[in-house]
Amino acid sequence: MNTSTDQNKSEKVGLALSGGGIRAVAHLGVIQALTEYGIKFSHISGTSAGAIAAAFFAEGYAPKEILQMIKDTSLLRLLRPSLGHAGLISILKARYLIKKYIPHNSFQKLKISVTITAVDLGEGKLVYFTDGELDMAVLASCCLPGIFKPIIIDHHMYVDGGILNNLPVEPLIGICDLIIGSSCNHLPTVTEIKSFGSLIDRAAMILINSTLNTHKILCDVVIEPHWLGGYGIFDTNAAEEIYMIGYEEGLKTIKGNEKLKTYCAK
Repeated sequence: MNTSTDQNKSEKVGLALSGGGIRAVAHLGVIQALTEYGIKFSHISGTSAGAIAAAFFAEGYAPKEILQMIKDTSLLRLLRPSLGHAGLISILKARYLIKKYIPHNSFQKLKISVTITAVDLGEGKLVYFTDGELDMAVLASCCLPGIFKPIIIDHHMYVDGGILNNLPVEPLIGICDLIIGSSCNHLPTVTEIKSFGSLIDRAAMILINSTLNTHKILCDVVIEPHWLGGYGIFDTNAAEEIYMIGYEEGLKTIKGNEKLKTYCAK
């Protein structure tokens, strides 16, 4: 009998999910690996695309189901900007898809406690949503500034939480006995950049990663597949491949991390 597992059954496990566009599909693979080994989460925090993964998994959907939803509904394609002469576009067109799969639209009715991170653009501060309309909080967290119009909630303008915190560990501190961070923006070394979009994406990831270590050191375990930063944030055709990269990294971490093993049922 694994006595360590028995001792940990009453302990709370938290999961922090970074943003990263389609790269956040890796979180689903990571969750698949962790749940296969019997790890259960009491709290999940997420930012940007990580907020989507957090909300859908907390509703009770299996990681593979969420992956299929993304492929079937083109959910992340709806978040893809297509700038025209009008400039900023609205992200609200994705609202109906979230409500389709989570019709109660409530933080309180989710099966796992969830915190969604966004930035209050007017006050210039980070905000953690734990109540209110779930879909609006998720969209606020995904609202890339300069591309999408800010989401208005209670007369406040909100944009992507990854601007100030792309691995929202803080809401889990003091609540969870074990905190797992899943980050999906590790950058490969490159010798050339072939497009303006790739240039902007890489510059943004360098900026985000510059503060990532501050949050990673607050985690007990960090799962970070290498080279995912080589995928564009809107590279939706790579969803299946990215999922498997996350899954394999999750399995690798479980097998190589003694502390994490004590929480496994296998």
